[in-house]
Formats: sequence, structure tokens, C-alpha cells
Amino acid sequence: MREFFGFGGYQREAEGFMSWQHLTFVTTLMLIMIALAMFLGKRNKHKSMKEKNRVLIVAAILIDTIELFKIVLLCIRGNDPMHWLYELPLFLCSVQLIAMPLAAFTKGRLREAALDFVLIFGILGALLGTYGAGQNYAAYPVLSFDNVVSGVTHSLAGFASLYILMSNMASMQRRNIGITFSILLGFCGAAYVANRLLDYNYMFLMRGDGTPYDILFNFVDGSEVLYPLAVVALFLLYISVFYAVYFFKAKVTASSKVSA
Repeated sequence: MREFFGFGGYQREAEGFMSWQHLTFVTTLMLIMIALAMFLGKRNKHKSMKEKNRVLIVAAILIDTIELFKIVLLCIRGNDPMHWLYELPLFLCSVQLIAMPLAAFTKGRLREAALDFVLIFGILGALLGTYGAGQNYAAYPVLSFDNVVSGVTHSLAGFASLYILMSNMASMQRRNIGITFSILLGFCGAAYVANRLLDYNYMFLMRGDGTPYDILFNFVDGSEVLYPLAVVALFLLYISVFYAVYFFKAKVTASSKVSA
């Protein structure tokens, strides 16, 4: 247990990014995530919003509880009570720590926008934070506290995203697009300020750190101006494409029903 939690440093060597151990572990998590989302989503699809929301409430409480436990343990493990400054929910994936509770516990347009935000970024974060997490799997053994917690929390975000889709909880109203953009831009702004103050890399706005963002970082030759702007632009483009595809699919489905 001491080795699993990393007290005193991991004695085992990291199996490596994209090793068969890494791919087997994260693929198992993804299969469980998809199976649960499909089962619970289809089961609750025609139930009331209140009944559908119970699953989301459990997921939101679970992801925040696990993350809080992780932060406390890392502060203890590193003997640094201020380590929490480097564990703020300012990565694209960890924004779900706030977005999921907003989707589960608020009402009105804020809830609708939060549901859309979780839907749009939950599955993307799950894939990037498992298959694309080169900074983690190159540094820690696959079956270690750092990687297991990261894998589980990213999978919970992906689960919530798929569950919202499968259970028809998403509103995807055009009037809420501005709120969705504002949520993202607000977190990006906070992340950039935190990076400057802490010399850190929230939202990967400063460098790629062994993740797929390295492709973009190298493309702009590591420019301190162009790189963060390109990352934010990529986020906004992703939102736009997601909405466009969703609306196009909805239009095609509606036309098919009219024709039938």
C-alpha cells in the first residue's frame, strides 16, 4: 500500500506512455465507462429529469470526493501544505469538478449550459486524460495512486458526458452557446493568470508536457504568445464544431421523421 500511494517515491519503474500496460489499463476504464453510461442512460431515457439527475448527482459527488482525497494525500505525501495550489481545477479535464456539480445541483440556464459543457468536453477530456496523458504514464507506474485516480476521474467525466447524451438530458439550446463559451474562456483566463503566478502549466497553456498539445507547441515554435492563443482557439473551434454537428444531426433526424 505504501508503494501504491507513492510514499517515499515509487520504487517501480514507469512502464511508459503507450506501453501495453498503459493501453490495457485505460481501455478497461473506457469500456467500463461506456457500458455504464449506455446501460444507465437507456434505462433512464424516458424517466423524469429528477430521476435522471440522480445518476449525475452521484457522479458529481464521487468525482469531487476522489479529487479532494487526492489533494489531501498529495499534500501529506509531499509534506507541503501548499501543494493544493498546483491541484486547482484549471485543466480542461478538471473543469468538470465544477461543471458536473453545476449540472447536477443548479437550475435554469446555468444548469442547461453546464449540462452542455459536460457533454461537450467530458468525453474529450476522458480520451485526452487517459490515452493522451503522456506526462503521467511516462512518470509513474500504471497501477499507482497518481495514474489510477487520474484514470478514474477522467472516466467519470466521460461517463457523465455519455450519460447526458444517452438519457436525453442535454438541452443544446442556441441561447446557451454564449454561456458555454464564457465558462471556457473564464477558466482559460484564470488558468493563464495562475500559470504566470505559480510558473505552472494549467490548461497546457504554456507548453505541451508530453501530451498531444506538443504538436501545436512545436507547430508555432513554442511562441509564448501564439501557443496559448492557439490552444484557446482550438477549444473554441471544438465547441463550435460540436454544436454544428449536433444541430445538423438534429435537423436531419427531424427531416427524416417528417418524410416518414
